[in-house]
Amino acid sequence: MSRSAARLNELLAEARLAALDPGLGARFDAYLALILKWNRRINLTAIRDEEGILSRHFVESIAAARALPHGMSTFLDFGSGAGFPGIPVALCRPEIRVTLAESQGKKAAFLLEAVRVLEVAAVVQAGRAESIQWEFDCVALRAVDRMAEAVAAATGLIRPGGWLALMTTGAEFGTIKEALTKGSPDGVMRWDVEIALPFSQDRILVLGKSPGS
Repeated sequence: MSRSAARLNELLAEARLAALDPGLGARFDAYLALILKWNRRINLTAIRDEEGILSRHFVESIAAARALPHGMSTFLDFGSGAGFPGIPVALCRPEIRVTLAESQGKKAAFLLEAVRVLEVAAVVQAGRAESIQWEFDCVALRAVDRMAEAVAAATGLIRPGGWLALMTTGAEFGTIKEALTKGSPDGVMRWDVEIALPFSQDRILVLGKSPGS
């Protein structure tokens, strides 16, 4: 196991999460190498050092992937950026078909390369997520600009009875809930799960279930 894969497992242990097996650790190692390479050419992630990528992006996304309810088969990463949390979901939960929606051309090109190199069962939607014409079992948002507006748009892409997964802060979540309630007072999400994300004092994963059967 490489040094970075071993370090990722150390961080997972600190977060009280199960370690990755060697094969999965090698795929996350390849993912890290791609991010570091592309970050030298484009502004892929604000966090650019290896330790920060491992502790913030990887551990947080792995925790979210493992917390997703079982039984879902389709997942949309709304505004995927460098692939968080969508690519870790595809790696950790191979039974889920992942779509990575990204409107910025250079980031979409990175996602296409990552999907090819990592051989994950994911599709890249190079354009705005709002243009997608089908529904998903789960739609996730993390570090998206104008989050409350994006969440309102994302709810229209969730099948009846599906899930909305938000990786956000407690303060931002309060704003999101208020915006959704104003927009649809009779059909708001039922917020079932709230989990503190590792290595942060205020970041949380919130899972909401949409109305419907």
